[in-house]
Amino acid sequence: MSEGIKALVGRKMSRKTKFMGTELVIEKLTVSEVLDIQAKAKDAGEDESAGLELLKSVIRSSAEGGIDLSDEDFDTFPIDELTKLSGEIMKFSGMSEEKGK
Repeated sequence: MSEGIKALVGRKMSRKTKFMGTELVIEKLTVSEVLDIQAKAKDAGEDESAGLELLKSVIRSSAEGGIDLSDEDFDTFPIDELTKLSGEIMKFSGMSEEKGK
């Protein structure tokens, strides 16, 4: 059995956050997920549709059940709720000025 940091490879950290008035479990993004999101953000620039795709990518990577959401599913949520959720995920993953707690 491995000891030390090697034993933690693949381990996920999670916490609950509010989304549309209910609790939802989010996981911290991995280094590879963060790098992928940063590359997509760089490519997106000011393009609003690319920004929405980036938001979907963040939520699909972190939110419990997010991987199962279709584009049509995303269309049914209020945009401000999706933006807040994405912001919470980024903050929790250490990708904002106010680091995840």
